[in-house]
Amino acid sequence: MTKSFGKSVRANARLHELVPGGAHTYAKGDDQYPQNMAPVISHGLGAHVWDIDGNEYVEYGSGLRAVSLGHAHPKVLEAVRRELGRGSNFVRPSIVELEAAERFLASVPTADMVKFAKNGSDATTAAVKLARSVTGKPLVAICSDHAFFSIDDWFITRTPMAAGIPDEIGGLTVAFPYGDLAATEELLIRHEGQIACLILEAATQHDPPAGYLEALRDLAHRYGALLIFDEMITGFRFSEAGAQGVYGVTPDLSTFGKALGNGFAVSALAGKREFMERGGLRDDHERVFLLSTTHGAETHALAAAIAVMDIYQEEGIAARLHELGDKLAAGVREVAAAAGVEDHVVVRGRPSNMVFATLDLDGQPSQEFRTLFLRELILGGVIGPSFVVSAALTDADIAHTVDVVGQACVVYRKALDGDDPTPWMGGRSVKPVFRRFA
Repeated sequence: MTKSFGKSVRANARLHELVPGGAHTYAKGDDQYPQNMAPVISHGLGAHVWDIDGNEYVEYGSGLRAVSLGHAHPKVLEAVRRELGRGSNFVRPSIVELEAAERFLASVPTADMVKFAKNGSDATTAAVKLARSVTGKPLVAICSDHAFFSIDDWFITRTPMAAGIPDEIGGLTVAFPYGDLAATEELLIRHEGQIACLILEAATQHDPPAGYLEALRDLAHRYGALLIFDEMITGFRFSEAGAQGVYGVTPDLSTFGKALGNGFAVSALAGKREFMERGGLRDDHERVFLLSTTHGAETHALAAAIAVMDIYQEEGIAARLHELGDKLAAGVREVAAAAGVEDHVVVRGRPSNMVFATLDLDGQPSQEFRTLFLRELILGGVIGPSFVVSAALTDADIAHTVDVVGQACVVYRKALDGDDPTPWMGGRSVKPVFRRFA
């Protein structure tokens, strides 16, 4: 289990000199990994990645859940290469934009119209702006159980990293708890006539309570608000149609991204025609500057999305993700129980979208024990902030992962018995992304 990380350590130091945070996404920062064990990636293929030190890993949470088919998928690359040879951006819409819209709306039949962009934040912010325009109301109600919606001020104001955002903006965002209709109605009453929308993931680690999503939609409409589903994670991971396809509840607006492009930059705002047309040229209401991006409809990214949607349908990818996740979860739970840490190394979530919790002796989440666990995984050739699977994983990959997790659990038990994980941390602990100071 000996590995060298010298080149990655030096590259991380250079990154910090040139890139604030050392990465272009906070969740990819080296503070999320054990000290001096944050691999800098050279390349990936399928479910494996290699770092610049030559270490090979089975990878989970690929591209922060964006690469659901595996790296460098041949059919996706073929579609991308074909469009690159034809030009990627023009002064007028390309025919690929029409083809991508038709294909998307066939996959997500609960939506009437779609507009593409490059990142999820732009799509969710556009949804919020549209809801405010439609309702004429200023406040946004976010689900407090959801970790992330957007890099934009309306959401970041609710996190510990709200520096640079005026307090007045913070006052325009309120929060409601998942699954608690009474508390949500109390919020709507307290701010009656002021809330433009409720925005949430339809489900995270657990299925919604029976009837919850239907009742939430009815509650929003009763108080004149729109219901928005953030399907950045659930879209093309829970099903091709997202969580709304699984649970049978149609939101007014929804946003997609991540797995839609298998690593290529594409996101989508979708929804009911009566609302989406506010951003078009065929509506009598005051116009909404909905989404207007120079690169939002680059042909190669939309071609990647079309290929992804075709592969999902032809190969039953959503079902395969669930099958792989079930197999991994069963294996992890078995080896955790064998090491006596089944109450401390815990797999949670839908099989296609699993995370792991690392708990201390008191059953509380522990960054120190997470550091220990991540370190043992990396040394064993497994990397990832989660157990989110890709369709490229093989049975051999799952078996290797379970074996490495088993070894990590043995070390975990030793740390629990000594009530001290520090001898196995290799340095400082990993840290939460959202915190006020570095």
